[in-house]
Amino acid sequence: MRFLIPGILAMAVVVTASNILVQYPLGAYLTWGALTYPFAFLVTDITNRLAGAAVARRVVLAGFAVGVICSFIGTQIMGEFGPLVTFRIALGSGIAFLCAQLLDIAVFNRLRAGEWWRAPLVSSLLSSSLDTALFFSIAFSATMTALEPANDVSWATGATPLLGFGPEAPFWVSLAVADWGVKLVLAILALVPFRLAIARAMARVA
Repeated sequence: MRFLIPGILAMAVVVTASNILVQYPLGAYLTWGALTYPFAFLVTDITNRLAGAAVARRVVLAGFAVGVICSFIGTQIMGEFGPLVTFRIALGSGIAFLCAQLLDIAVFNRLRAGEWWRAPLVSSLLSSSLDTALFFSIAFSATMTALEPANDVSWATGATPLLGFGPEAPFWVSLAVADWGVKLVLAILALVPFRLAIARAMARVA
């Protein structure tokens, strides 16, 4: 239980920061939140390695609760084109976070006995992919219009070259691909702080 509170606090910081930074664009296809959100998987993996799946799930549920609160606050803040957070974005964010994090924990547990890098890398890659697919399709796909008919997402469903140079696809697909690419890169880079955090924690216990 000694890792529960630090895990919850770290997850709360990542989720809150990501919900704030997602409001600020970074180029044509990303927001600054894309650079902070993937660290939620790092928090989950470190907690899982040090304290086990049960504690990691509690950290995830705490992060989910923080995300719900942030989404609710966002729905109450009016921007130029309406609320900063629409129902579809809030729904997609919550479902994607919870499903992806729980998948991360399950995959990590299946691989935890192998090489030190395998469990965090594979679990983060798979869960990040699920997170991206769920969030962007729920939040912006035309097939999900029935979730919030009054929400005009035509800006996201219009066909444009993928990432500005590829075949034509709905604009939200470019957003998803760019976000997914950042998640994959950060999943690899996160192996360094993962290794250092585990080594430091083990040294304290020894």
